[in-house]
Amino acid sequence: MITLITGGARSGKTRYALMSPGVKEPKIYIATAELCDDEMRDRAVTHRAERGDRWKTIEEPYDLAQQLVNLQGSVVIDCLTVWLSNWVLRDEDRVQDQIESFCDALRRTQSDVVAITNEVGSSIVPDNALARRFRDYSGRMNQRVAEVADRVYLMVCGIPLQVK
Repeated sequence: MITLITGGARSGKTRYALMSPGVKEPKIYIATAELCDDEMRDRAVTHRAERGDRWKTIEEPYDLAQQLVNLQGSVVIDCLTVWLSNWVLRDEDRVQDQIESFCDALRRTQSDVVAITNEVGSSIVPDNALARRFRDYSGRMNQRVAEVADRVYLMVCGIPLQVK
């Protein structure tokens, strides 16, 4: 089962993903953020403590597809938007290939996957070219993953709305 959860920042996406019924063992949480500063490191410590020992954490900022095909159980990926940002800043020419590789891995995985992403296209038009390209990549990535997903939820104020 592949589930995509989208919504704005702090809309309850991660909480909903971690509390979803039917989560099977082992429980694996893939964190895509690179811990580049003290604030990000502090956030990671806090979030890891909130998940507790029930979830094994894998920190993977780039190679989601490779990680995914080797895992079993329940996998929460948090979050695709951060992963996309990592790729845009690392090698923008490879972004489309990475999205397609990830979607292919979703089709082949034996795991139940919940992928979390941000809905960034509902805000103002960014004032610089890189941010506009990122917004466009994000919208296309979310569409591709939603095509592959069995279920799609939009989180609004902590309330899940099933879209697919």
